Amino acid sequence: MNAPHVYDIRAREVWRRLAAVTDPELDEPITEMGFVERLEVSQAGEVEVDFRLPSYWCSPNFAFLMADGIHCAASEPSWVSRVRVELKDHCFADRVNDAVNGGRSFEAVFAELTEGADLSEIRQIFREKAFLRRQESVIRGLIAMGWSPARIAGLTFRGFDALDLGGQPEAAAQKPRYRELLRAEGLACAPEDPVFTTWSGEPLTAGGLGEHLMRLRTLRINMEFNGALCRGLASTRYKEVDRSGGEPELIDFILGRVSPRPSQESPVSRG
Repeated sequence: MNAPHVYDIRAREVWRRLAAVTDPELDEPITEMGFVERLEVSQAGEVEVDFRLPSYWCSPNFAFLMADGIHCAASEPSWVSRVRVELKDHCFADRVNDAVNGGRSFEAVFAELTEGADLSEIRQIFREKAFLRRQESVIRGLIAMGWSPARIAGLTFRGFDALDLGGQPEAAAQKPRYRELLRAEGLACAPEDPVFTTWSGEPLTAGGLGEHLMRLRTLRINMEFNGALCRGLASTRYKEVDRSGGEPELIDFILGRVSPRPSQESPVSRG
């Protein structure tokens, strides 16, 4: 195996990990949103990631959460020796970059904005939104497949794992993401645990499913609107071309043609 091929594989590994980092307000991967502008892996295992947000005035806590998520995700491979994250074209870019790359907390750098509070509360708020958004996608898929409220409410973790949602693309895409949060939050772990619960852990009931879905629909519409707004702002600001956000192929790295913004350098390159 020659060295350039090693770098390509490593770049693809980091890219896959970056796909797990989401815009906290939208629960959409930053790779699909087109935020990642450049990813470079050096021979020594140094990783550099540049990213931009749709607006110069994006909330600093959102910017910090994404920068911190990028740094953590890019640091996960055992071969990584150093990670540097660079937020571009943002009113607080210098402070966010210094904090994330220097291992400092948001509270330490933005003390005047936090009034002594930390980001844990807002992290939980966004995590709850993500959980409910993913849950609704799966439930809507089951309804489209003809499932009754009683059958949906009675679905166990074991049944969920065996569930085939291949005919419902959105539900199929959200199924593993919903499962991830179920397990991480301890809401469903044992095979016979109900798989559809509230964020507080109460199992959904057949009688209450309709009202629950009405609340989730409001959340979804809000998140979809914000997502469309972000894409529109980014498209206007950077004159981006439309990209699917799919994982680059090896040939894309070799030819250096992975570029969300054609006037700028490739977001993924070798050192």
